[in-house]
Amino acid sequence: MDSAIGVIDSGVGGLTVAHELMRQLPKEKLIYLGDTLRCPYGPRSKEEVKKFTWEMVEFLLKKKIKMLVVACNTATAFTLTELQEELPIPVIGVIQPGARAAIKSTENGYIGVIGTEGTINSNAYPESLKNIRADIHVNALACPMFVPMVERGIIAGKKAQQVVKEALQPLQEKNHMDTLILGCTHYPLLKNTIQEVIGSHVTVISSSEETAREISTILEFRNLLYRGNRFPNHQFYTTGDLTIFSRIAKEIFKTSISDFKTVSIEKAVIS
Repeated sequence: MDSAIGVIDSGVGGLTVAHELMRQLPKEKLIYLGDTLRCPYGPRSKEEVKKFTWEMVEFLLKKKIKMLVVACNTATAFTLTELQEELPIPVIGVIQPGARAAIKSTENGYIGVIGTEGTINSNAYPESLKNIRADIHVNALACPMFVPMVERGIIAGKKAQQVVKEALQPLQEKNHMDTLILGCTHYPLLKNTIQEVIGSHVTVISSSEETAREISTILEFRNLLYRGNRFPNHQFYTTGDLTIFSRIAKEIFKTSISDFKTVSIEKAVIS
């Protein structure tokens, strides 16, 4: 099927999922929308997150997408079930794939989860993990400083290491943990720094690879895979600063992607 896969995120973090999709499904066209203007979603109310997510979805539906990927953990936690019930196309989030990857990885059953306030407060990861394996021990920690830091392009160096070290101190005191889930798609951009701080004895899990595998399976099952030969022209949209967005995107993809545009998706509130 020639239609594109739509990918939404609160900012640049979902580009890590898009990158993995491009690697595993090189013929599939992607249309990405990052709501960098209103990022981060983590501290926002459930109602705000749902409103913003639906605005992104409606923008992509006009592009006639064949599948929607909610590449934002907070949006997944608050809107995935509703989107799956109301949309006529397949919708996949990033929490279940991340949980499955962590279950495969852990040897002692002690798993840490870091994410935004919204994702952690939703309890989505502990519920997903325990639904798969009831005896899992989960320690969850909100790291609200990470997303703003990544959105400013600070993903390595002394400043990033200092912030990460301070944020992860509570988890480091729990020495049983052998697996850590990056419960926000922004966090893989800090993965090297997080690994240095948390130690080599802990396996750091990003949901991107598992999510891409699940997307491939669903497209195959529903006969939605593109079967022709092409070099897809991906489209990337942001609601905020185009310069920072495109710079981070180019750092992730390590290639000359140039189709970046700024768009306005916020609906006017009529009183």
